Amino acid sequence: MKSNIKIPFFKRGDIGGLTYIVTNNVINYLIIIATLSGVLGWPDELVYGEVIPGVSIGLAISCFYYVHMAKKLARKEGRNDVTALPSGISTPAMFVILYGVVMPLNYALHDPYIAWSAAVAACFIGGVVEFSGGFIGPWMKRNIPRAALLGTVAGIGFIWMATQGLFDIFSDPVIGLPIFVVAMVGLFGGYLFPKKIPPLVVAVVGGVIYAFCLGRTQVNFTGVGFYFPNPVTTFQNLMNGFIVVAPYLTIIIPIEIYNFVETMDNVEAANAAGDNYSVREAQFADGICTMITAMFGGIVPNTVWLGHAGLKKAEAGIGYSVISGILLGSAGIFGLFTFLSDLVPPAVCGITYLWCAVIMVAQAFRVCHGRYFAAITVSMIPPVADFLFTQVTGSLGISEIWTEITASGVNGYNEEITTMIENAGVMWNGIPEVKAGAIIIGILAGTITAFIIDKKLDKAAMTMLAAAVLSFFGFVHSAALGFYPHSQFMIGYGISAVLLFILHKGNKKWLYSQENFDYV
Repeated sequence: MKSNIKIPFFKRGDIGGLTYIVTNNVINYLIIIATLSGVLGWPDELVYGEVIPGVSIGLAISCFYYVHMAKKLARKEGRNDVTALPSGISTPAMFVILYGVVMPLNYALHDPYIAWSAAVAACFIGGVVEFSGGFIGPWMKRNIPRAALLGTVAGIGFIWMATQGLFDIFSDPVIGLPIFVVAMVGLFGGYLFPKKIPPLVVAVVGGVIYAFCLGRTQVNFTGVGFYFPNPVTTFQNLMNGFIVVAPYLTIIIPIEIYNFVETMDNVEAANAAGDNYSVREAQFADGICTMITAMFGGIVPNTVWLGHAGLKKAEAGIGYSVISGILLGSAGIFGLFTFLSDLVPPAVCGITYLWCAVIMVAQAFRVCHGRYFAAITVSMIPPVADFLFTQVTGSLGISEIWTEITASGVNGYNEEITTMIENAGVMWNGIPEVKAGAIIIGILAGTITAFIIDKKLDKAAMTMLAAAVLSFFGFVHSAALGFYPHSQFMIGYGISAVLLFILHKGNKKWLYSQENFDYV
């Protein structure tokens, strides 16, 4: 009886799901194109011939696989109201890969093809980490305070995404501000137009038409064609890229840990909404699709998106995922994003930057108990160092000014240049130290703070010891992985761990905790 259950291919609710997936993924594509083509100057044959098709192939396969999971769940439970999981490009991971890996590589290597091969390798490694989340994810979720993980990601969202989004809007206020106002009315005011049309859709579509009418954008079909990557060539570049990308593992691994924890949370939210999907299977699927993306030239990972509960409430089924996969896959392979990149104004992407960043920050504070707000705030700070380091080195021209790696492994400017920067009033002291492994440092700092709030000084001490070990091997505070027995950070973390253990042993003997203490 159950085996005969079939989900309708397309329902009215799938229209909203299709709008949600396609609109937001298209904007992510445009962000990738704007960064690679506009900021870094990568050639079109690399961006549109390798990166975009690779991302599209991986994303299409993930959309189709989540339809398979939905059908399997429908047969298992004997019902036809199952909603497919929403799949898409991981926006936080995309920003970290673009600005934390691709950009410094591009400036250091002066060769977009080598930088691309390293980014492809980074994406593949990220897929492996995502896949491993099916095994180690539950343990990490139990042992890493939620405030530390969400706070670090919120810091990334705020410093990289919110700032870029708002600045893009104000860079062209005649276009940006009207789009901003209409989008905000829906996103944060909760308004809807007739027929329940979201103001964000009106802002995006209307913004494109408005910008075109003012002559800010153009219709250009010259780049439309057939772009299907050669997997043999891409595989060769992938192998070469592993050597180049090794120093960036300290960035790649933690953001992919966040990615698979995000998948866990979003699938569990789907389960709470009534669709009991396998968390482990979704993590495996994310990892495999991300590896496929890399093998075809893509550089950003896939993930299960937020929003399943809303799609479920709107009575979406599987059709939106099937059509989204076809549309996004075809757009990448046939070069339609060359047309869209000329037609969509930057302010449209800016709205998405800002929206996603606000959601990330708000989520961190909303889902965690108020007593952990300090842990969230502390964990948000290290990504700021990453941002400042990138801005300063970019403005000075990192390729032209000699840098050095100290005995402890920190990569920064030599003493003369460092003094010049500090004398100019630029906040620089400690920036290179925190920039290296900023994501891991944020998680460590937030974890220690959360354990202290919970009066678990022994666990805080163990976290300090873990930080000392990570410093020794160069996962934090170092330019590359290696052995740093003279690292001042390892010594500092070690001393702090001993102090915390002593304080833990003195608890209720000569150290007393206040009852109902509130640090605010």
